[in-house]
Amino acid sequence: MYKKVAWEKYDENQLKTVMEFSEGYKEYITKGKTERACVKESVALAEANGYVNLDTKIKNKETLKVGDKVYATNMDKNVVTFVIGKQSIEKGLRILGAHIDSPRLDLKQNPLYESEGFALVDTHYYGGVKKYQWVTLPLSLHGVVFKKDGTRVDIVIGEDDSDPVVGISDLLIHLSADQMQKPGAKIIEGEDLDVTMGSIPLKGEEKNAVKANILKMLKEKYDFEEEDFVSAEIEVVPSGKARDYGLDRSMVMGYGHDDRVCAYASLLACLNSGANEYTSCAILVDKEEVGSIGATGAQSMWFENVVAEMLSLMGNDSHLTIRRALANSKMLSSDVSAGFDPLYAGVNERKNSAFLGQGICFNKYTGSRGKGGCNDANPEYIAELRKIMDEANINYQTAELGKVDQGGGGTIAYILGNYGMNVIDAGVAVLNMHAPWEVISKVDLYEAYLAYKVFLEKA
Repeated sequence: MYKKVAWEKYDENQLKTVMEFSEGYKEYITKGKTERACVKESVALAEANGYVNLDTKIKNKETLKVGDKVYATNMDKNVVTFVIGKQSIEKGLRILGAHIDSPRLDLKQNPLYESEGFALVDTHYYGGVKKYQWVTLPLSLHGVVFKKDGTRVDIVIGEDDSDPVVGISDLLIHLSADQMQKPGAKIIEGEDLDVTMGSIPLKGEEKNAVKANILKMLKEKYDFEEEDFVSAEIEVVPSGKARDYGLDRSMVMGYGHDDRVCAYASLLACLNSGANEYTSCAILVDKEEVGSIGATGAQSMWFENVVAEMLSLMGNDSHLTIRRALANSKMLSSDVSAGFDPLYAGVNERKNSAFLGQGICFNKYTGSRGKGGCNDANPEYIAELRKIMDEANINYQTAELGKVDQGGGGTIAYILGNYGMNVIDAGVAVLNMHAPWEVISKVDLYEAYLAYKVFLEKA
């Protein structure tokens, strides 16, 4: 079962292609630090590749035909791209599905307060995080504020070299004897993840003068009031660009590899595909880190509704046709795997682990302990994928998420599987998963892209 690392099959010119592909990805995740930003970047890439908003087709009542390239968005937090295939949609789609939300800190609705000469904001962490990893880091603020008159204000503070950054303080080692006795989950409490915003008081103010100064600055630059935080969505994320990692530049360190590495590879695979036998699709969703719930999570009806709209433009939008289209589809649930880390080898069962540099990783099942909450892919489907990957010389591996009873996790795979389609998790191995800065291999990113593309063409 030994397979060579993917790097070994590339000659010097091919290695340049691998490296160049990662440059576009680094730009994508550097700009796309929120779901809304990812959708914006994805739409820009789609339109640059000739994709048309599906709403335009619907408004003009234009029939969809083979080779048409369309996209749709949902609440600025979901995006899906399609290339219409030669077969009827009723016979199924070939779907790449990934999520574009990542662990972070969200500002509370009434966040700003003053304490002992500092202005701070309260946060509520989003997704599974080790809270102690978020202190003493340079952090940025990204998001939107909606005022009562409907005005939208976009916020990005901490990314430009001329911007200030914000952060969360930690207790100095000299006074931390009691803190260091706490378990890891309690070293930093959730209610202590308060971000420092400033310390200069506004002249002439006697009460909460530092808070007043911060509000004055926000008013001057972004024209919103304190009460507008109630209808804001501001995320606290690591400040800085994705960077090459390792002296050989073989890896990328960045925020949000989970799961934007698979999202980017899936999107590019679809954008660079022509009209295949079956309609190609890449869907990027929100809320996976908190259960895929709500109007923008994979459990919403939005994707099904978009397929129904497409079928309507093709003159066949019966309930039964929609059901058949989804049941006959095949999907790669494009989500990351836990990369084997030699510093923490004990949590893995080595021969069923994902290794950086060995290509795309297939997870027959995820879940936790007794496979709880998993999608368990059918062996018939896995055999088909093995044949496709081997014939295309794609480097792939298989893995589980750690040892049995060690922990576990989930993806969107089971949700799409509810339609009756064949689904398997297939993604990129990640080190430091869910930390502010994660690490992936450039060659795994490129192999995932090739795997996704050949899946759309051959499955």
